[in-house]
Amino acid sequence: MHPLLKFHLAAILPLTLLVACQQEAGSGQRKASPQAKETAPKEAPSPANTVHLSAQKFDRLNLKVDSLPHRQMDAQVQANGHLKVPPQHEAAVTAVLGGNVTTIEVIEGDPIRKGAPLAYLAHPDLSNLQARYVKAYQQESYLRQKYQRQQKLFEKEVSSGEKVQQVRAEFQATKAQKQALAAQLKQLNLNLSRIEEGQLYDQIPVMSPIDGHVEKVLVKLGQYVDAATEMFLVVNTDHVHADFMIFEEDVHQVKVDQQVSFTLQNGSTQTHRARIYSVGRKFERKPKALHVHAELLAKDPTLIPGMYIQGHIQTGQKQVPALPDEALATDDGKTYIFTARQEADSAEWLFKAVEVQTGAHFNGWTELRLPKPLPQNTKYLWNGAYHLLSEMNKSQASGGH
Repeated sequence: MHPLLKFHLAAILPLTLLVACQQEAGSGQRKASPQAKETAPKEAPSPANTVHLSAQKFDRLNLKVDSLPHRQMDAQVQANGHLKVPPQHEAAVTAVLGGNVTTIEVIEGDPIRKGAPLAYLAHPDLSNLQARYVKAYQQESYLRQKYQRQQKLFEKEVSSGEKVQQVRAEFQATKAQKQALAAQLKQLNLNLSRIEEGQLYDQIPVMSPIDGHVEKVLVKLGQYVDAATEMFLVVNTDHVHADFMIFEEDVHQVKVDQQVSFTLQNGSTQTHRARIYSVGRKFERKPKALHVHAELLAKDPTLIPGMYIQGHIQTGQKQVPALPDEALATDDGKTYIFTARQEADSAEWLFKAVEVQTGAHFNGWTELRLPKPLPQNTKYLWNGAYHLLSEMNKSQASGGH
């Protein structure tokens, strides 16, 4: 063979082998493609705020899905406050004259009538005060008769006018002294007629100034109390009313005669009703709010002054989006409803949780305040919200599997 031909064959052979190897490798890659498709990741799991239910489970739970209706509901202003007694129905009882406590007639919680004794006091000045009154009483009677006689003598020109004026001055001074002592004895709740007959008291009764119940007993037997010492606190709970605080932005909506529904903040679910009879005209500083007073429409002995309350003031009516109470579920302080959609290619239902704010509540329905408008054709779950919320939480706990 020619030497030049041998050189060309030696150069072409490696190139041919290289091309063949590359084609075989390419053929291997093309064959592997179907396998790569088979192992590709499937569709991502549903978001954590959604729940899937089969048609069978949907029917078994008797779930109801419909559009979002509008209902006529009371417009309301929310307000917090506490139960209170007007000042004319709450009394701090003190002693008019200081003394030692000799008897206590009541204990805390006892009913008491106006004018009934709560306790008795003793003091040496009591006898002296009564003796001075008896003397002034008798002296006044004597001087009245003397003045009348002098007046008659003066009219007959038997006595001088100076004599009449002197007796009249003595009579008026004694009369004033007697009236002053009588006023003191009346404040001590002592019977003047009895004292005038010489029957003196050795104890001072401390009387209740109002009807009510004894809320506090602040003294002990043998204790000395002066005129400024509070001895008892008496409260008439028949006149308990609701005292609400209304913030500045809501003041223009609140008026006298509006109805209020409220509950106690002690966990009780019982609803009480009241009517506004007074709206304050001065803002408190902290917080900046007005006092609104409402009288209870029904007496309840379980309502005690000082209890904290939460109320809703009915300020009018309005058409609002609302759902039945069973369509709402609360979790960790947040309230949710569920939108509903049935998959087109299957009978499965897809529910999505939507956080909402709530407003008025009436007759088993609750006003909804959506964070943003949803399409008009959106369907909503009308019942079983807590079951779906539980399913959603389970899904979150298991990582979406």
